[in-house]
Amino acid sequence: MKHVVDKMLDKHHKLVHSEGVKILSHTQREIDEWVQHTVTIEGCDAPFKFRRTKKYRSLQGHKVNMTYYPETETVAGFDFEVMKVVRIKRF
Repeated sequence: MKHVVDKMLDKHHKLVHSEGVKILSHTQREIDEWVQHTVTIEGCDAPFKFRRTKKYRSLQGHKVNMTYYPETETVAGFDFEVMKVVRIKRF
């Protein structure tokens, strides 16, 4: 039986899955009705972003499994690499 993540990876070719990555920082800020979560992981400079309807307890220092898409975000005329998280679970 295929795992949920395996099915997602087969269907979406640009999707990336990482297991057991350590969260270095986790920030949460409210934007309208949503809470924007931004995490950074060990060994990667790009921020990982996702939105949820409520705040979560901090993921800082924990290991997680993440499924995400690489994206480019333009801020003040500069392009930055950002990862859009589709699925995140504690390891």
